[in-house]
Amino acid sequence: MNGLMIKALGFAALLIIATIAVVMSLDIDITGDSVNAITMGGAIAVATITAAVAVKYINQMKTDTASGELADENWDGIGEYKNELPSGWAYTFLAVFLWSMWYGLIGYPVNAYSQIGEYNEEVLAYNEKFATIHKDADAATLKEMGESIFLVQCAQCHGTIGDGLSGKAQDFTTRMTKEQVLDVINNGSNQLGYAMGMMPPGMASGADAEAIAAYVAGGMKGEQPAAFAACSSCHGADGKGMDGMAPNLVEYDNALLNHVLQNGKKGVIGKMPSFKTLIPSESVQEKALTVYIQSLSN
Repeated sequence: MNGLMIKALGFAALLIIATIAVVMSLDIDITGDSVNAITMGGAIAVATITAAVAVKYINQMKTDTASGELADENWDGIGEYKNELPSGWAYTFLAVFLWSMWYGLIGYPVNAYSQIGEYNEEVLAYNEKFATIHKDADAATLKEMGESIFLVQCAQCHGTIGDGLSGKAQDFTTRMTKEQVLDVINNGSNQLGYAMGMMPPGMASGADAEAIAAYVAGGMKGEQPAAFAACSSCHGADGKGMDGMAPNLVEYDNALLNHVLQNGKKGVIGKMPSFKTLIPSESVQEKALTVYIQSLSN
């Protein structure tokens, strides 16, 4: 083995070690994720092939001389030899052709493979892995995680501190405003998917509706108006939704956040779309976001 070969192998080894060191410092799971594993394998292959090809052709340039039969055509005195196609090129072409046939007909058939489907499968697998890792997360961890989710998914409408940007979206520092309660009383609600079903419009009107709205918006403190009896049959006398059967009027409980995230919500402020594809139902992400939103109202 000559000095050039030793230098090339040393360079390739140094490049591979440096690549692995950088990846490990970023705390990336190489073996647990197929994309990461393929990328690392490709990086190692590139380093090895680069070193091998460089050594081969540098040595060949030192010893090879041009030979063979020249073609009749030439350009400004520069001719071309009638040499056979290099066997390596031919075998590479054949290998790529066979691989493309396998890829298109067997491995990932064009009539069956879906890039979106593969992505969704990987997302589901990652979510399952994520849930396993964080299944016993404490309140502090969930709150920190929830804040990150909130800043990415919610802050654009609700503001970075959850104040609703001066009435443009729900204010999470409080439960409901008097205007919101009156809107639900007057128009009803049938979108959150609670077991109690639809709340019909007109359950109260006039002074009764005003009294109910003021009571609920005030945190249900003080003397309960007699007209609230129309609400307590579903929401409970304490307004907390009877263990998830109807919306909690007092606080942002787990059931309320779950129903809103999965079904969206339309009210006097505007319409919020469903987030069920981004924040799966009863997932760690939903639990974390709930803990963080509850901390805003506290």
